[in-house]
Amino acid sequence: MTAFFFFLFIAVSLGITYVAARRTRSAEHFYTAGGHVTGLQNGLALAGDYMSAASFLGIAGLVALSGFDGLIYSIGFLVGWPVVMFLIAEPLRNLGKYTFADVVAFRLRQAPVRVAASIGSLSVVSFYLIAQMVGAGNLISLLFGFQYELAVIIVGVVMLGYVLFGGMMATTWVQMVKAVLLLSGAFMLAMMALWRFGFNPLALFRAASDQYGVTVLGPGRLVSNPLDAMSLGLALMLGTAGLPHILMRFYTVPDAKTARTSVSYATAFIGFFYLLTFILGFGAMVLVGQPAIRAIDPGGNMAAPLLAKAVGGDAFLGFISAVAFATILAVVAGLTLAGAATLSHDLWVNVVRHGTASDKEQLRVARGSTILLGVLAIVLGIVFKGQNVAYMVGLAFAIAASANFPALVLSMFWRKFTTRAAQMSMLLGTASSLILIYLSPTIQIDVLKNTVAWFPLRNPGLVSIPLSFVVGILVSLLWPEPEAEARFAEVEQRIHATSPVRSAIS
Repeated sequence: MTAFFFFLFIAVSLGITYVAARRTRSAEHFYTAGGHVTGLQNGLALAGDYMSAASFLGIAGLVALSGFDGLIYSIGFLVGWPVVMFLIAEPLRNLGKYTFADVVAFRLRQAPVRVAASIGSLSVVSFYLIAQMVGAGNLISLLFGFQYELAVIIVGVVMLGYVLFGGMMATTWVQMVKAVLLLSGAFMLAMMALWRFGFNPLALFRAASDQYGVTVLGPGRLVSNPLDAMSLGLALMLGTAGLPHILMRFYTVPDAKTARTSVSYATAFIGFFYLLTFILGFGAMVLVGQPAIRAIDPGGNMAAPLLAKAVGGDAFLGFISAVAFATILAVVAGLTLAGAATLSHDLWVNVVRHGTASDKEQLRVARGSTILLGVLAIVLGIVFKGQNVAYMVGLAFAIAASANFPALVLSMFWRKFTTRAAQMSMLLGTASSLILIYLSPTIQIDVLKNTVAWFPLRNPGLVSIPLSFVVGILVSLLWPEPEAEARFAEVEQRIHATSPVRSAIS
C-alpha cells in the first residue's frame, strides 16, 4: 500500500513534468512559469513551498517530544506572513524579474550587490536543504528498510528529474498537488486522532499531562532561556521575508495585486495547517508514546507517520508517508530552483557575463546549477543525519533574516542606502549568523559532542539581525552614494505602480 501511494505520486509528478517540459523553452519559463500563474494557484504553491518537512514532520516531532514548547515553531512560521503581505509582496513583484537580488541591486551597482546576495541566498538554501533531505532519508528508511544514505540519494535523483526538465511550471503544479494532499492528509490524521478522545482537544491534552506530567502543557522543556525564545521568534518572523524560494514565487504572477492576493490565500492555508500541528504532536505523544518515537528517530521526525499507523493502520501510514514524501520533494525542488536562479541569473548572467548571455545560455547554466545543487543536497542530507528538521529550518530562517531581509527592506524604503552598505549588510549578516551557529550548542554540543559552546544561544537571530541592520545604516551614512540616492525616485514609482511592471534588469 505504501509503495502504491509513493509510485502514484511519483507518476503524477513525472506526468506534470512531461507536460511542463514541452512548454519550458526560455529562461523566463524555467524561472517563473512565464509569469502567468493565478492568485489562487500561487497561493496554493506558496503554501506547498512553505509547509515543508519541518512543518509536517519536524514540528509534530518537537511537540510530541517537548510538548507545548514545540508550538513556538508553529506560531513563528505563521506570523512571518503578515510581514510578507504588507511589506514585501507588491514591491518585490514590481521591482524584480527572477530573484530578490534584482530588487536590492535595482538602483545600486550590480556586481558587488549580486555577489553578496548570492552568498546569503546559497547559505539559506543549503541549510534549508539539510532539513528536507534528513526528513526524506528517515521517512524512506522507515518505510522501505533502505539504508538512510540510499534513501537520501533516491530523493535527490527524483527531484532533479522534474526540476531539470520542468522548471518552475512543473514545480508550481507539483507544489499545488502537494499542498492539497498535505492539507487533506493532516486534517484526516488530526480528526482520526481526536476521534479517540471524543473530538475533544482538552481530553487529548489531559491525557498527555496524565501520561507525562503537567509540564508538557507549559513552556520550558525545549526553550528554557527567554533570550533563546526571543532569538528564535525573531528569526522565524523575519526570516520568511528573506527566503529565496518564497520570494521567487512572486515573479510567477502577472502583477502586484495578484501577488498580494496569493499571499492572502497562502496565509489562510498555512494558518489552518499549523492549527493541526497542535493535534498531531500531542496525538503522537499519547497514542504512539515518546519512547517509540525516539526509537525510530532520536530527532522525533517520524512522529506523524507513526501516529498515522496507530490510528489508521498500514494503509493510512502509506498515504500519510506519501504525503510527507510529496512535501519533501516539492520543497526541495523549490529550493533547488531558487539556488539555480542565484547561480545562473545573479552570478553567471549579471556578474560574469555582464547581462549579455543569451536565453539558451541562461537555460543551460540554470540546468547545470540545478545538478550541482542536487548533489550538494544529497551530501548535506547524509552529513547531518539525526538532526530535527524543524530545528534545522529554524537556523535557515535566522540566516535569511540576517543576510537578506535587512538589505531588502533598506533598499526598497530608505533613500540613503548604498551599494557598499548593501554589500556589507548581506555579507556580515551571513557571516555572523553562520559563525554564531557554528559556535552555538547546536554544533558544538549536539554535532561535535563538546561539553561547552562558545555562544550561549541556539539561534543567532537576536544578535545577527540587528547587527545587519546597524551595519547597513552606518555604512550608508559614512559613505554616501549620490547616484543610488538619485535613482530612489524610480524605485518609489515602481513600488506603487498598479499596472504590471517588469524590471529592465536582465
